[in-house]
Amino acid sequence: MHRRLDPASTTILIVDDMSENLEVLDGLLRTAGYRVKAAKNGVAALRLASDRDAPSLILLDVMMPGIDGYTVLERLQNDPATCDIPVIFVTALTEAGDEEAGLAMGAADYISKPIKPAVLLARVRTHLQAKLARDLMRDHNACLEAEVSRRMEENEQIQAVSIRALANLAETRDHETGRHIRRTQAYVRVLAEALADDPRFAPVLTPAWIDLLTRSAPLHDIGKVGIPDHILHKRGKLDADEWAVMKTHAEMGARAIEFAERDEVKPAAFLALARDIAHWHHEHWDGSGYPDGLAGEAIPLAARLMTVADVFDAMMSRRVYKSPFPADEVRAHIVERRGTHFDPDVVDVFIERYSDFIDIARRHADPT
Repeated sequence: MHRRLDPASTTILIVDDMSENLEVLDGLLRTAGYRVKAAKNGVAALRLASDRDAPSLILLDVMMPGIDGYTVLERLQNDPATCDIPVIFVTALTEAGDEEAGLAMGAADYISKPIKPAVLLARVRTHLQAKLARDLMRDHNACLEAEVSRRMEENEQIQAVSIRALANLAETRDHETGRHIRRTQAYVRVLAEALADDPRFAPVLTPAWIDLLTRSAPLHDIGKVGIPDHILHKRGKLDADEWAVMKTHAEMGARAIEFAERDEVKPAAFLALARDIAHWHHEHWDGSGYPDGLAGEAIPLAARLMTVADVFDAMMSRRVYKSPFPADEVRAHIVERRGTHFDPDVVDVFIERYSDFIDIARRHADPT
């Protein structure tokens, strides 16, 4: 990561209210091969420091009329465009306290007048080389961060495609479409974001958690791949034995996801939510659901959100065994079962965001 300093491509800004001092510094630096800009006051120095051709280093006098060197340094440090330019004070102030004050303010170095050419050039080169190293490290880190970001985005895309492929497999077996997946994902996000406004749920329903929930939602019925066709595609009502088999899809889905978790050294966080949703999104608030008869807050929050989203979409959609219900009937069905089938808090935000549900249903409607 070493890069050699090239004086010919390096600009140094010198600032002093005395013309003779500027001439000395200008001659010394140009002889060493540097490019030089000069300013006789603080205002001009600030303007030249923020030019497109910004200096790599500033040699700054302290005692100047108008804006003194300390003020110039402070303004340079407060400007994102100039805060990384190292500043060396070159001044006739020789008290120890003066040097300490300058360094405390953030000056890179402190050189007393009259200057010693060899000392000044050595310190200039040292600070330019240090800045070059910092800039190189910053650029290197930026490249690494960009590469990490690119790979994370690529991994997330692969993950999303894999999830959608698995979910589509289950939906295709159930004669559903990928639009059911998109709708239920959108419904769950709407419910979660609305519920996040409630202080009781805000600690859990963070933006990151909601993103994981949305990513997990398509796997809610993955267990249907294990249900025989004659049950899954039956047009009439299922008998008791067939219904018992159908209900096993919840546990089969959870088990499949659990097996995937075991294969990973560090399981993906979304899989835990996906397992909860697949396993318990048919549980009821009053304990009358399946497969475990969980009730109330014993049902994971992710599953309680999916329950409302899934029932709404199932009733609004055409199935082999039924026609779609009118939207108002679906809404009334869910509201009527507030506190029995569904979590009351989830139903409340469903009512609040009902128009969003209708918009999503229209936007991602199945082909006629």
